[in-house]
Amino acid sequence: MSRSRVIAIVAIAVVAVAVGGFIAYDQILRGDTTAALTLPSAAPSAATSSTTSTPSPAASSEPSTATGSGAPAASAGSSGSGDVAGTWTIAAGSLAGYRVREQLAQLPAESDAVGRTDKVTGSMTLTTSDGKTILTAGTITVDTTSITSDESRRDNRLRSEGLQTDQYPTATFTITQPVEIPAAALTGTASDVTLVGDLELHGVKKSVSIPAQAQLTNGTISVAGSFNFPLSDFGITAPNIGGFIVSIEDNGALEFLVNFTRS
Repeated sequence: MSRSRVIAIVAIAVVAVAVGGFIAYDQILRGDTTAALTLPSAAPSAATSSTTSTPSPAASSEPSTATGSGAPAASAGSSGSGDVAGTWTIAAGSLAGYRVREQLAQLPAESDAVGRTDKVTGSMTLTTSDGKTILTAGTITVDTTSITSDESRRDNRLRSEGLQTDQYPTATFTITQPVEIPAAALTGTASDVTLVGDLELHGVKKSVSIPAQAQLTNGTISVAGSFNFPLSDFGITAPNIGGFIVSIEDNGALEFLVNFTRS
């Protein structure tokens, strides 16, 4: 076989591998345009927030990748601090999942890949003293096997690669330091809080600080947050498709919007 023929065959093989890798990326790992999980945007005025009502949350329990919030919509005059001490349990409309920017070699994805689930359980305990409301304990557990995105083939791959949900079927966050809940949050205004606790993900447990926002509306306390971290911190390796590494700077994010109602 002539040298030129060998070179031609090698060139065709390289192109085939490159095209195959791009097709895998395009068909399996291309991201979507799901908005971030956020709290309701409307907040009641201080003048109309002196009473408390506790209707059931109106949010659907089905996970959605088309909207940015699973929390019940806030409405003026429907919130109040009252006596919130006690145990609160995670309710319908709660969502949690991942967000990661995917990349084939040096080709950026059009958007982030986002996977979510509404299989979120747990509770929190609030105490009140001297006019302050303190979060003293709390646990959130996510069923990682039920996380879905806009692409079933990506979801299937995460069973054995990446999150390896077959081997690590749950992720858990447990509060380890008390958190003071801002008074404004208890009158319906989205307020910043920092949640310090142990995150157990992919079989690895680490102490983390998660920036979040909290808000009481319609008898439901909603907490939304996002935690960005290097995948390698939790022993997670980006999936490898046909020899092409899919990841960007080894970074990902956990996102959650959790609704709590009185137990």
